[in-house]
Amino acid sequence: MNSENISRKTGWRGSDALWLDAAYDVLIETGVDQVKVGLLSERLGLSRTSFYGHFDSREALLAALVARWQDKNTGNLVARTKSYAETIAEALFNLFECWLVPDIFDAKLDFAIRTWALGDPDLRKTLEDTDQTRIKAIRAMFERFDFAPEQARVRAYAVYYTQIGYISMMVSETVEQRIGRMPLYIETFTGTKPTDAEIARFSARHGFSADKVGGG
Repeated sequence: MNSENISRKTGWRGSDALWLDAAYDVLIETGVDQVKVGLLSERLGLSRTSFYGHFDSREALLAALVARWQDKNTGNLVARTKSYAETIAEALFNLFECWLVPDIFDAKLDFAIRTWALGDPDLRKTLEDTDQTRIKAIRAMFERFDFAPEQARVRAYAVYYTQIGYISMMVSETVEQRIGRMPLYIETFTGTKPTDAEIARFSARHGFSADKVGGG
């Protein structure tokens, strides 16, 4: 029995999370213009009126999508910059987990939000503010390891803009390829090489042996 028949027989109207997840899927697949109540109701096999039991309007649903992006991507990125580390290399390895683990940082969602913002001035302003929040967090991470303010600022830009470039260009790499290049990125961004032990610990966290990872 499909979800439409179930909903008609039981009167089930879904949940906030169900509607939001469906909107997320459509945003990722086809863009914000297709995130419409009618299309979502067809996708879920639920009535249009069911939607309004969870969100007041399409605008409220779109705001919830933006909030999900902020909470997950920005929240987790900032938290990673504050994670315990004894060296700047370890701190960057902590941050780099955002680029490896979709549950920590959703690159597809970040790309979709950036595309959406091209046609939405209000979201564009939110995106600009969000980028600055992330950059400031990375800058503070560098300053915590005694980089001078201007050095920390420029290095933070380099780290962040490199990753946004990866996202915007939809660069495709295997996890092994990405991990293998990270020690060289750390050397580029900090001016120092991560130690063999730091590389080994990070590699092991992601199921790789250090001999397959560059640096040292």
